[in-house]
Amino acid sequence: MIGLIGAMAVEVEALEKKLEGRRETTIGMDTFVRGKLFGQDAVLAVCGPGKVNAAVCTQKMITAFSPDWVLNLGVAGAGADGVHIGDLVVATAAVQHDADTSPLGDPVGMVSKVNLVELPCDEELRARLVAAAKKANRLLMIGHNQRFNRAHQEARRLIQDGTIGRVLSFHTAFGHSGPENWTGTPNPWFFDKKRAAMGALADLG
Repeated sequence: MIGLIGAMAVEVEALEKKLEGRRETTIGMDTFVRGKLFGQDAVLAVCGPGKVNAAVCTQKMITAFSPDWVLNLGVAGAGADGVHIGDLVVATAAVQHDADTSPLGDPVGMVSKVNLVELPCDEELRARLVAAAKKANRLLMIGHNQRFNRAHQEARRLIQDGTIGRVLSFHTAFGHSGPENWTGTPNPWFFDKKRAAMGALADLG
């Protein structure tokens, strides 16, 4: 069974209409709709905006229906200008961006108990999503490539249209200590070519 979650009804309703043998189950404030979707057992839910709603709804779905995978539909955190409707964004890891226990000596973003900054996404599912994107000839973003960052895109525009004149050289710096520290492990997947493909080079765009 596959679990599909969207923050807003508009992100889920088109797929809900295609469900065969539709059955509804309400748990607390969340309603889960089960059935066959393109021949596959599926359960869908609208969780409401925000990571807390998403986490609570996902946990309910896992506990009640035990889906093999859970996918986030809709915007799914992909706010880059280079992403359009129908494009597929595949995460390599999830980060709790507003977690900060660094005054206690932890890296920024460290999640207590699991002691990780980056929570790795399922590699098998990621590979299937990449294959599906290629088959459908869709733009594919993996993680967050810096060339899609709005600030970098604006800098490129300013250079291309000559607003800031001819650029002879530039210097840039990141405000963190690098993946050796912010992933929470001494040898993170970030440096594993088999798992991260092009690694740091691709990440920096």
